[in-house]
Amino acid sequence: MDAEFSRPLAVGRIPARGMETVVEASDTECRRLAVRLGIPGLRNLSCRYRLAPGQGGEVLAEGWLTAHVTQECVVSLEPFEDALAESFTVRCIPAERFREDDEIDPFSVDEVPYARDIIDLGELATEELSLALDPYPHKPGSRIPDEFVGKEETDPEEKTTRRQPFSALAELKKKQN
Repeated sequence: MDAEFSRPLAVGRIPARGMETVVEASDTECRRLAVRLGIPGLRNLSCRYRLAPGQGGEVLAEGWLTAHVTQECVVSLEPFEDALAESFTVRCIPAERFREDDEIDPFSVDEVPYARDIIDLGELATEELSLALDPYPHKPGSRIPDEFVGKEETDPEEKTTRRQPFSALAELKKKQN
C-alpha cells in the first residue's frame, strides 16, 4: 500500500547551507491518515521543516507541525475537536548506517533511517503526529459519572481521604450479581 501522506525529498537536493520547506496534506490524505491513526478526523495537517545536511549523509530535521484533529473522548465516547502544535528534532541517518541501540538516551536527538537517498517528509510528519496524539483524550468538561468514581476511604493515621483505585470495579461486579 502506498503511504497515506508521502513527500519524498532526495538528500542530494539539500544545499550545503540547508533549506526550509513546508509539506501539507490534502483533504484525501488527511482522511486516509485519520483511518491509519484510528481517529475520527484530521484536517489542516502542515509541517514546516528546516533541514541541515551533516556528515556521512546525515540530515538534521527540525520540524513544526500543526493539525486539527477529531478524537473520541475516553470518558463520554463523544468526538471532539482539538488543535495540535508540536515541534520536534530528528536526525535522519542512511539505513545502512542506522542501528537500534538497546540503551536509548532520552536526552539525545531521535534518529530515523532513510533508504535510497530519499527522506519522506510526509511520513516523518505522520510519525510525529502519531506521537503528539493524546492516547487517552478527554473532551473538555467531561467527567466520570459519580457511580463509577468509587468510594473514598479515610485513613485514620494520615487523617486524609483517598480514593480506592478498584472500588468502581467492585461496585460494577456487585451490580452484575
